[in-house]
Amino acid sequence: MAERILIVAPSWIGDAILSEPLLAILREPLQEPTVDVLAPPWCAPAYARMRGVRHIIENPVGHRELRFGERRALARALRGNGYSRALVLPNSFKSALIPWLARIPRRVGYVGEARGMLLTDARRLDSKALPRLVDRFVALAARPGELVPTPAAPVLVPDVANAAEATRALGLSTHRPVAILCPGAEYGPSKRWPTEHFITLAQRFIDSGYAVWLLGSPNDRAAADPIAAAIAEVRNVCGRTDLGTAIDLLAAASVVVSNDSGLMHAAAAVGRPLVALFGSSSPEYTPPLSPLARVAKIDIVCSPCFKRECPLGHFKCMRELSPNLVYDLARTQR
Repeated sequence: MAERILIVAPSWIGDAILSEPLLAILREPLQEPTVDVLAPPWCAPAYARMRGVRHIIENPVGHRELRFGERRALARALRGNGYSRALVLPNSFKSALIPWLARIPRRVGYVGEARGMLLTDARRLDSKALPRLVDRFVALAARPGELVPTPAAPVLVPDVANAAEATRALGLSTHRPVAILCPGAEYGPSKRWPTEHFITLAQRFIDSGYAVWLLGSPNDRAAADPIAAAIAEVRNVCGRTDLGTAIDLLAAASVVVSNDSGLMHAAAAVGRPLVALFGSSSPEYTPPLSPLARVAKIDIVCSPCFKRECPLGHFKCMRELSPNLVYDLARTQR
C-alpha cells in the first residue's frame, strides 16, 4: 500500500507555489496521488492547479490564531486518513499542532518557535547549504543525511476553459499581445514598485501595441486604481477574480511584470515571460524559478532589508529602478 503523506502548507501564496517541486518529488515514483495538502483557503486554488495532489483540506484556522478546539476537531477528522508522515512547511508552533494532535507517526519540519516536542524529526536549518526556500521545502522529503535533490521549477496547470470564460466575462481582449502588470504585494509597501513607474511602463506597452491588464487581489486595488485612472486603455481586473482565475489569466500573457508577490511565482509557474521587480526582498531567497524570468533590481547598500516599509524613508531600491530598464527587459522576453 502506498504511503499517505500530509503536507502542511505555507500561508503565503508565493511560498505555496514554491512547494510544488516538493510535491513533484513525492509523486514521481507513484501511479496515483498519495499526498494531501492542509492549506489555508486562499492558497487552495494554487494547489488545485498542481499535479499529484489527492485532496486539498482547507484549514479554517488562520495562521495567527490558535483556536485550539477547532484545530483539535480537524485533527480528529484527519486521524482516519492513515497518514504515515506529515511534512510541516511553516516554521510556527501552531502549524505543527494539527499533525501532532492527529497522531501522525512521522512529523518532519524545521526547528522553530519551541515546537521540537511536536515533531518527531525536527531539523536544524543550514541556511548556507539551503539558501532558497524551494530547496528547504524539498529537503524535508529526504531523510537526514541523504542527498537533497535539485528541485525542478514549480509548475501550475492552468484551467484553459476557466480562463476563456473569465476573459469573456471581464470583457478582455486577446487580439493583441497582452502585458499583465501586477502592482500589488500583500507583504507591504516596500515590495511595491512606485505607481508612477507602473503608469510609465503601461503607456510604453500600449504605445508598442500591447493590451495592458492589471491583475491582483481586492487588497491590490489601491495600487492598481491610480494606474487605470491615468490611462483609459488599461483594463483593471484587480479584485474581480479569485486566485485560481488570476493564475489561469496569467497563462494568456505575452509578458508579465510583477512585484515580488504570489502572482510573480504564479506567472513563472505557468511558463510566461516575466520581469520580477525586487527591492526590499531578495531574489536569492525566493527567486522566480523559470528560464523565462528576469529579475529587475538595482544594487544598493541597504537592500534587501526585508522590512514592510522602507526604514530609511527614501525607498531608493524601488524608486531608482527605472521603467526604461524594466521595459527593455520585458521586450527581450518576447
